[in-house]
Amino acid sequence: MIKKILLVSGLALTAINVQAADIAAGKAKAGMCAGCHGPAGISFAPNYPNLAGQKAPYLVKQMKDFKSGKRNDVMMSPMAKPLSDTDIENIAAYFASLK
Repeated sequence: MIKKILLVSGLALTAINVQAADIAAGKAKAGMCAGCHGPAGISFAPNYPNLAGQKAPYLVKQMKDFKSGKRNDVMMSPMAKPLSDTDIENIAAYFASLK
């Protein structure tokens, strides 16, 4: 039961942080994502996911997992490594704002 409470409260905190993110700063940082995910978050290639309209907490989790090594990908892991938590939250907010 305590694990469930901690998990739910952790997700709530992530959602709060993402809502306070800077979409304009995220757009500026997201330029590096355009090569694979498209300039508007819609991928040109079927093997790269669309990011536009994804939920920000989901994107934050995925980028943090790539950064930490919990999730590995030859392209994404090195892209995520230098990002700060603020960068990740801003990028996620930007892509979440797109439709």
